[in-house]
Amino acid sequence: MSADGLPGTAAPGVPAPPPGLVVVGHFDQPPTYGISRPRGADSWLFTWTTGGRGRLWHGSAEATAGAGDLVVLAPGVPHGYAVDPGARHWRFWWAHCQARTSWRSWLRPYDAGEGMYVVTPTPDSVHGRVEAAFRRMLADARWTGTEAPPATAPGGDAVAVAHGTAARELALCSLEEVVLLTAGTARAQPPRPGIDARVRRAEALMAADPAAPHTVRSLAEHVALSPSRFAHLFTRQLGQSPMRVLREARLRHAARLLESTDLSVERVAAASGFVSPFHFNRVFRERYGRPPGAYRGSGPMVGA
Repeated sequence: MSADGLPGTAAPGVPAPPPGLVVVGHFDQPPTYGISRPRGADSWLFTWTTGGRGRLWHGSAEATAGAGDLVVLAPGVPHGYAVDPGARHWRFWWAHCQARTSWRSWLRPYDAGEGMYVVTPTPDSVHGRVEAAFRRMLADARWTGTEAPPATAPGGDAVAVAHGTAARELALCSLEEVVLLTAGTARAQPPRPGIDARVRRAEALMAADPAAPHTVRSLAEHVALSPSRFAHLFTRQLGQSPMRVLREARLRHAARLLESTDLSVERVAAASGFVSPFHFNRVFRERYGRPPGAYRGSGPMVGA
């Protein structure tokens, strides 16, 4: 299958690309545009809207996508998408592929039902980088694996198909960046009223890099406070000591690694900032009710 064989205009019952391919494209469609797949697709579909509005349905789930919204459709469910009624156009990036297993844990908080994931709202600060990742994906899909990947896609090309193994993997790396950037920032919690900005900075530092060798002293230095003043202010405002909050951040990071990677428990412990695997096993079981190995085998508990 080549890019020339892919649909570019509205048509009912349009087949999706075969599951083994990675296909990426960029469309700007008029109000008459619409795609219907009554049998769904064998591949995942990722859409990132950059202008206008689109409407997507997946089984009984529906979503309206505006600029900065990532909507993901899982395989095997009847779906369709079109320019949203009343919108003058829909400009969007799209990609068909087999999703990497690790992406599911990032998308899970945005599950809208029946395998539709609506990642919104994403902050304006990441939009440029997300679009750059899609543009890089469009270029990388043409990589032969023998010379340097093309810096940009040929002018005017709206669709690219990654046939080779190297091109597919490189294109998927760009799509993984899209997933991480959007899912990691879309539901960032707004600053809590009354919390000192220095406490927020220290909390954000621990959440962003929980495996780092943080101490009360290093965190205090980062926010220009003495260790005693920092520990008192942090505990008074958040109700937990800095080291307790750090331990929770490390446990959440470890749980995500167990869900999305095949790393051994010992490596998960080290990658999450725990020096002792024995200590890691003990505190993980206290927090999640199961040891790390059993957690990986059965998935996260409801409410965990």
